[in-house]
Amino acid sequence: MIGLIVAAALAAAPAIAATPADWNPDAIVWQRTNPDGTRFALLEGNRDTPGTAFTYAFFIPAGVWDAAHWHSATARVFVARGTLHLGYGNRLDRARARAFPAGSYLLVPAGAAHFDGSDRDTIIIGTATGLWSTDYVDRAAPMSAGTPH
Repeated sequence: MIGLIVAAALAAAPAIAATPADWNPDAIVWQRTNPDGTRFALLEGNRDTPGTAFTYAFFIPAGVWDAAHWHSATARVFVARGTLHLGYGNRLDRARARAFPAGSYLLVPAGAAHFDGSDRDTIIIGTATGLWSTDYVDRAAPMSAGTPH
C-alpha cells in the first residue's frame, strides 16, 4: 500500500531520474535530528535545485507540534506510520487540527500556512519540488528537523 501511494505521488511530480530504490519506515537513515526529537531524511532528489523533484521522510515524536509555517512548493504527503494532525491557519490551534491516520494522503498547497503534530510517533513521506523553503509565521518559533538551514 505504501509503495502504491508513494508511486502515485511521484507520478504527479516532475520527472525524476529513474534509479531503482525503496524505503521501509523501519529502516530510514535519518540525516538530521533536532532537540525536539523530529527527524528528517532526504530519500532522493534535490530540494535545493529549482524545478527538481525530491522525496523526503519526516519523523514526528509523540506530543511534538510544529508552529504555523508554509512551504515554497506544494507537498504531497503520505502518512506511513502513526497519525498526523494538521490544521490550516497562522497560529497553532490543536483543536482545529484534523487527524490523518496511517494510509492517509494529503496535498498541502504551496504558501498555505499550516501547523502539525502528533499524539503518537508518526512518520510521513512527502514529495515536492525545489527550491524548497519553510517559512514560519513567527520567525522566532523553533524550527523542525525538516527545515532547510
